[in-house]
Amino acid sequence: MTDETTWLTPSAFEKLSAELEDLKTNGRRSIETRLSEARAHGDLRENGDYDAAKNDQGLMEARIRQLEAILAQAEVEEPTDDGSVQIGSVVTVVDSDGDESEYFVANPENREPGFLLASPAGPLGQALIGARKGEQVTYQAPGGTFTVTVKAIRPFQT
Repeated sequence: MTDETTWLTPSAFEKLSAELEDLKTNGRRSIETRLSEARAHGDLRENGDYDAAKNDQGLMEARIRQLEAILAQAEVEEPTDDGSVQIGSVVTVVDSDGDESEYFVANPENREPGFLLASPAGPLGQALIGARKGEQVTYQAPGGTFTVTVKAIRPFQT
């Protein structure tokens, strides 16, 4: 996996592909309808509906470009289980207060309901990568320096 590659679970790849297809078809049709209706109101220089539709069109086209770039650079695979934390692992950690949290170590595009996300680009995700069960990892975050103990590791499954 290179720095430009985005690791995606198969379900995340399908979800992003479906979003892209929807934006390119239904989204564009909807914006075109809104623009046509706004043009019918007359003067475009002082037409709030037209301005809002154009703004929404720009945001939608930016999202389309973003999704195309992510999917073009995607590495789609199921996470493996080698006993260490890696991208695609679900990790249970215990903090210094004894509180447990479960994190999905993955890029934000893989966000799944019910899981906290530890991005491999973020402080916690970087600290967790390569750790094994029972190890303590320390990381520097904007709120200070924190230490957590890895309690359990498993590959993510949908």
